[in-house]
Amino acid sequence: MVSNTAKEVFILGLTRAGKTFRPSDWAERLAGVMSQFRPGGPQPGSHLGYSPWCVPTSTVDGVKCVVVHRDLRDAEPMAWDFCMNFARDNELQVREGDGAGQQTA
Repeated sequence: MVSNTAKEVFILGLTRAGKTFRPSDWAERLAGVMSQFRPGGPQPGSHLGYSPWCVPTSTVDGVKCVVVHRDLRDAEPMAWDFCMNFARDNELQVREGDGAGQQTA
């Protein structure tokens, strides 16, 4: 599904069939669950902000998505697997990125 060389992964709010994924706040929910996984581990109050390793955004062709950085895989493999399994189980489109917020071909 995702190569080992991908610096980041864009999980898009579109199914493989091209339908918009619901609920509309799915990206914020996923990123909220991942908020504790961050450099240095969870800190007091860290649940109040998104992890830099899992950030909701809407910059991919106007489609809501979550950007999951490779550092999450390196630091917390089970958290990475949770995100990838979420995408797979919900049949969401996934694209690889270059680590600078740009998709790779």
